[in-house]
Parts: sequence; C-alpha cells; structure tokens
Amino acid sequence: MTQEVKEIFGSAPGGPGAPPAPAALAAKVRTLSPSMTRSMQRVAEAVAGDPAGCAALTVTGLAELTGTSEATVVRTARILGYPGYRDLRLALAGLAAQQQSGRAPAITTDIAVDDPIADVVAKLAYDEQQTLADTAAGLDTVQLAAAVAAAATARRIDVYGVGASGLVAQDLTQKLLRIGLIAHAHSDPHLAVTNAVQLRAGDVAIAITHSGATGDVIEPLRVAFERGATTVAITGRPDSSVTQYADHVLTTSTSRESELRPAAMSSRTSQLLVVDCLFVGVAQRTYETAAPALASSYEALAHRHRGRS
Repeated sequence: MTQEVKEIFGSAPGGPGAPPAPAALAAKVRTLSPSMTRSMQRVAEAVAGDPAGCAALTVTGLAELTGTSEATVVRTARILGYPGYRDLRLALAGLAAQQQSGRAPAITTDIAVDDPIADVVAKLAYDEQQTLADTAAGLDTVQLAAAVAAAATARRIDVYGVGASGLVAQDLTQKLLRIGLIAHAHSDPHLAVTNAVQLRAGDVAIAITHSGATGDVIEPLRVAFERGATTVAITGRPDSSVTQYADHVLTTSTSRESELRPAAMSSRTSQLLVVDCLFVGVAQRTYETAAPALASSYEALAHRHRGRS
C-alpha cells in the first residue's frame, strides 16, 4: 500500500484523524481492496462480509479467523481510515446495527443472459444505487472542496478522458461552459497534450480514468502538472499512476464487473456523481456570474425546445 493511499484515506471527510462513518466502511473495502496485500484483503473482506461477527472478536480473534497476524489486522484498520482496531470494532458494531434495523436484504445483481427485462431493470437500478451510495460515502470532501476552489477561479479548465470517461469529461465541460467558464474536453490524446502545454499556474486540468492507468489521460495531466496548473484526478484507483500527477484525488466506486455489465457502466455512474458535485460546488462559488450566464444560455436555446406551429 502506498503512502499516497494512506494519506488520502487516513482521514474522513469530518476532519483530520476522524474515522469514517460505519456506512462508508463497505465502500472503502470495495475501493481499496484491489490495492491491498492478500492478507489485508482477507481481513477487509471478513469485516465487510460479517460486521456483527467481527465486531465481537478481539484483534487476536480476527487475526486467527483470517489466518493473518495481529499486526496485519491493525494495519488494515488504519488503511481503512481508523486510528486502531478498537475504532474499527465500533464502526463494525454500528454497521451491524444499521443492517439489522429493518433494511431490505441485498439482492443478487448478477445479470443472466435469460433474465426477464423486468429483472434486468431491477438489478441495474439496485447496482447503480449502491454505486452512488458507495461513491458518496467514500468521497473525500476536503479534496473535493479544494478542487472546487481551484476550478471556480481558474483562467481555463481542461478535462481529459477517453471512452466512457470521455463522455463524462464532455458532460462536465458542457456544464461549466453554461455558467460562463472556459472549459475544454479532450479525448484526442495528441490534442490533449498540445493543449496541456499551454497551461500554467491559475489553470486547472482534470483527468478522468477509472483504472488510473490510461496513458492517453495520464500524459496530458503530467504535462499540465509540470507546467504549474492545478491538477485533479477522478479515479477508482487512488494508488494508481495518474495520482502521482494530481494535486487533488477524487475517488469513485464501482460494483463488481460481470459479462453483461462491464466496469465502464458503473464507473460512468460514479464519475457522473463526482463531476456533478464538482460542478454544483463551482456554481455555488461563482453564483453571481453563474446564475446570469445559465439564464442567458437557457434563453438562447429556448426557441429550439418550443413546438413549431
């Protein structure tokens, strides 16, 4: 586990050193588990899968249950954002209480090739709701607020993304343009780099990549970072390559990938939530100019939405 991940997830949105709320635990496990060692994964999967059972165990008991060591249990608790194992146990007890409060049991969301369309709708709806809840629970609002502040005062905002992430990049820039900001979405890697070369201090560059390893997105962000622009990474992997060139990291969550539901579907859902949060924050900070600009853009297009006589 890298130091960057520990720093990003070492404190909760409530403030430095504050452990995350119980509801955020499962989201953090899903997000961070791929980056953990196998022994840490066993601990993380155990506490997320049986919070009530694990809450009753001492650190020695959980180590024995997962076939690991007490030190591994403590390290896993800290990576998940808790100062120590005692704090993790309290969160597990709280999570168990929430699960026993009458909430409907989770449904199996794997989509089979012969599922009726009504089941497909129900499963996708449940999956996207869970993805949004996980992303909201795991989103670092301190990092988000810093990204908002930078974008609200930026001379220019460049957004990089390819594939499904490119669609999200276009969505964000369209919103920013409507409130009067100068924003560009770049899906062509050559154009992205040539534009990044022109950035400087006071500009903002945003990279959107679920894997955090997309070279066509990392390269322009690196160039923007080296030119002095404020850089933001929106990614599902907070320890990935893209984050080494990011001043601020906004982490997304996704559900388990399956044959009929590729990762790009749930990653797009969580990315859209994050860029919407970013946009609304910027609109709040720039309300005096954003509101008139939004009204003007609406009025300019209103005639295109009226019925023709």
